[in-house]
Amino acid sequence: MKTMKRLLLTGGMGYIGSHTSVYLLEQNYEVVIYDNLLNSNEETLKVIQNICPNKKVHFVNGDIDDKKKLEETLRNFKIEAVIHFAGLKSVKESSEIPLEYYQVNISGTITLLSAMQSCNIKTIIFSSSATVYGSPEYLPIDEKHKTGAINPYGRCKLYIEEILQDLSNADSEWKVCVLRYFNPAGSHPSGMLGEDPKQPPANLMPIIAQVANQERSKLEIFGCNFNTNDGTGIRDYIHVVDLAMGHIAAIENIKKLSNYEIINLGTGEGYSVLQMIQAYEQVSDKKINFSFSDRRLGDTGACFADATKARQILNWQCQYGLLDMCKHSWNYKQNKTNG
Repeated sequence: MKTMKRLLLTGGMGYIGSHTSVYLLEQNYEVVIYDNLLNSNEETLKVIQNICPNKKVHFVNGDIDDKKKLEETLRNFKIEAVIHFAGLKSVKESSEIPLEYYQVNISGTITLLSAMQSCNIKTIIFSSSATVYGSPEYLPIDEKHKTGAINPYGRCKLYIEEILQDLSNADSEWKVCVLRYFNPAGSHPSGMLGEDPKQPPANLMPIIAQVANQERSKLEIFGCNFNTNDGTGIRDYIHVVDLAMGHIAAIENIKKLSNYEIINLGTGEGYSVLQMIQAYEQVSDKKINFSFSDRRLGDTGACFADATKARQILNWQCQYGLLDMCKHSWNYKQNKTNG
């Protein structure tokens, strides 16, 4: 069964998209990145090319709400399938400017799907999130766990999932794979590519890296009285390279999947904030200063995946552990600091 090789990656200059681009190129896919550079940097394109010097990655600067440009890109590059990463992604910010999140993430996705339909391209892998599950009712979380997003960011992901399901129900030619990520972390093993947002980071590991590198004085830990082994929140951290490989597994198997498939991508194991700090101190040989603050509204004690389905139908599982994530993150931080 022929694998589709010409792919459009919306938001492909971002953290997860850029790493996925590298590994797609290494697997001889033709990659076209479509990104408006709102929270990413065009320098990332040079880094991707440096990691893959014998491959050509194409870049189109565009918004996902620009249907005309999307259609031109899809047709000009003879795209066969789309991996949809693009969108605003801060949980905190989504509660402050919800209308902007709904406008960009939901309306932008509808525009993208409409452009795809106009070009008769009906295969899409959607970058979703474990935030759609809301507060866990049981652990580990499998794909049958009820959904109940508790912030606008999570609701955007959930609404888009429902739009994609409606589309696949209405037209059996559509093939939709929804990948629900848990907590991406780490960097490319080369230290050349990593998480480098223009806005202040909201994820745990980049903040720890900044403390280790003396760019900020300490880490603020929200909550120390959860019902966990050490009182701090537990999350399922997945190496960004494993996440990238999950997308490749999805595109290689999508023709064998049902028209609409939801798959968790996670390690199946949780680590607390204090465990993350200890691991980062071990690989960096730096002291990570921290203090405790009150819990944030909606924070849960523990959240980690049941990734059985991904192993069974994608033949995918994580290859990297927590120390790898910390080591690769620290390599990237040092490389950035040293130019």
